[in-house]
Amino acid sequence: MKLLLVEDNRELSSWLTKLLIQSGYAVEQAFTGEEASQFLLTQSYNAILLDLMLPGIKGQTLLKQIRSKNNDVPVLIISAQDKLQDIIEHLNLGADDYLAKPFDIKELEARLRSLLRRASGKTNPVLSCGALHYDTNSKLFSCAGTVLALTPREHAVLEALIRFPGKTVAKKDLVDSLFTLEDTVSVKALEIYIVRLRKKIENSGAKIITLRGLGYMLTYVAE
Repeated sequence: MKLLLVEDNRELSSWLTKLLIQSGYAVEQAFTGEEASQFLLTQSYNAILLDLMLPGIKGQTLLKQIRSKNNDVPVLIISAQDKLQDIIEHLNLGADDYLAKPFDIKELEARLRSLLRRASGKTNPVLSCGALHYDTNSKLFSCAGTVLALTPREHAVLEALIRFPGKTVAKKDLVDSLFTLEDTVSVKALEIYIVRLRKKIENSGAKIITLRGLGYMLTYVAE
């Protein structure tokens, strides 16, 4: 899952980025509203963490721009403005959630998980396809009760697929949604991860199907 963190406090941004990466997210950092706006022209994100008090384009203005373009990416406001009227105003403008500073990183992650579940149309924290299960709280994949040993990138690819079982995920969209601009990941590398994942989930009943020219689909295939 790829996040855009829009926060002008570089120390806080670096701290949050480090912790979120440790939790398995790919994180792009923007320190101004203008920088975030430029990222959004070419990049897709699974969620945006948005501070309000930014230099230049303010967070509120950026939120309005995002929604005016019919971009429904989940937006979590993180702000020191904690008055009820501020919270209500920004939720009405299209924010999906609002977290006042200072906050606990565990609460931030819990809210992120909730946003991502809702965005994929899921409410159950455990996602399943056959005997393959993914606990979005613990971030562990398991097959018939056995935890799967996955590399970070294998985990990222499989997570993106299990959030939309039975639906095609384009190769380019998969690469774009998983890795930041600083990563050098090719479609060829993605194909290698897919081959490895097929072997690791082969006893689960879940299969990764290649749809030539379109992408990949995770689906349950009864024996």
